[in-house]
Amino acid sequence: MSKRYFGTDGIRGKVGQFPVTPDFMLKLGWAAGRVFAREGQSKILIGKDTRISGYMFESALEAGLSAAGVDVLLTGPMPTPAVAYLARTFRADAGIVISASHNPFDDNGIKFFSAQGTKLPDEIEHAIEAQLDLAMTTVDPAKLGKARRITDAAGRYIEFCKATAGGINLRGLKLVLDCANGATYHVAPAVLRELGAQVIEIASSPDGLNINEACGATSTALLQSRVLAEEADLGIALDGDGDRVIMVDHTGAEVDGDELLYVIVSQLIREGSFRGGVVGTLMSNFGLEQALLREQIPFVRAKVGDRYVMEALTDKGWQLGGESSGHLVCRHLTSTGDGIVAALQVLKGMSETGNTLAELRSGMTKLPQKMINVRLQSKVELSGVTAIDEAVAAAEQQLGSRGRVLLRPSGTEPVVRVMVEGEDETEVSGLCQQLAADVEKALQLLETS
Repeated sequence: MSKRYFGTDGIRGKVGQFPVTPDFMLKLGWAAGRVFAREGQSKILIGKDTRISGYMFESALEAGLSAAGVDVLLTGPMPTPAVAYLARTFRADAGIVISASHNPFDDNGIKFFSAQGTKLPDEIEHAIEAQLDLAMTTVDPAKLGKARRITDAAGRYIEFCKATAGGINLRGLKLVLDCANGATYHVAPAVLRELGAQVIEIASSPDGLNINEACGATSTALLQSRVLAEEADLGIALDGDGDRVIMVDHTGAEVDGDELLYVIVSQLIREGSFRGGVVGTLMSNFGLEQALLREQIPFVRAKVGDRYVMEALTDKGWQLGGESSGHLVCRHLTSTGDGIVAALQVLKGMSETGNTLAELRSGMTKLPQKMINVRLQSKVELSGVTAIDEAVAAAEQQLGSRGRVLLRPSGTEPVVRVMVEGEDETEVSGLCQQLAADVEKALQLLETS
């Protein structure tokens, strides 16, 4: 029985600790090569973000793939969605991204894309894991894979991003762009400038160690202060690998993924091109659901994680989905979450309506949300616990249609996240505190019984 290495977002961990070690990456490259190798020419494209460990892992993966007889295409630092796009463009058998997304520099990981630029099916991941159980061998010397660098990868992706914006003219727009010292540092500024915007760059000088450090989509304080100081029209914050975007309006207020999703939907409705419904997650703000309901737009919630959002979109054949964290999928334009592409759709709305970002977001009102983590001593099943079910039912009855309650065990920590949303902030806070206390008491009784 092979060990399960792939999580919902690839393989990720602390550099130097299993499985994120050079020898494991060598073996992983070989295992993937064995799965994707076929008669004739096989090739896999590799991109990375700006972490210093990316050089080491890139070389290890390249060696493993070559040993399995697979050719390698190297893009250098490129956003995760760019690798998905380029894998399709170059007719590669797969794309590999070396990145830990929004995490600090001393984390790293691997994410695979299929030849169609989508996440790998589970059966392919299982096949790679099965190969990891085998002893590594090398093909005959004449069949070793070759490697070459794609020198125009950035230019190709820049043109792709611009094409998704439908020829908008951003002349006269002044914006601040935060690249999180990550993989978008050399492409996002070019995209926006070539469309006519005046771009003030911050966090666009990666040194291998400063990726996501007090900047980017997970830390917008720097962007907010700079937008106000420059009297800019807006700010755009991407994360380390470029698949998330958070914005800041001209007043310095943060505009999260839920609000950006609403702005994009509204723009598509104005164009007459919106089809289907919208996929959010269990954590999407209830205000988004209410705003879409007013427009009679179907809304469904997937589990937290971009993989689940994409699965729901594919299942329903819908165009748009995303998370409040800023991972937004414009499936009618590209095959995965893309921070630059999503930002351009928002800018398109501003350009075509003449409205500010603050005005475009005003049609959606975020509801107050309170979340408390209740720590677990051991893993327990919450469903069917009478005291917890009764506490949740009481909170839901009090909120009625004015809010919602969510209990969600964390996938990474020994905690249960107790979340309450509603129209009244005081009521929400009190209900969340009471529910968290009830859940904690019920869990303590379970653990001592």
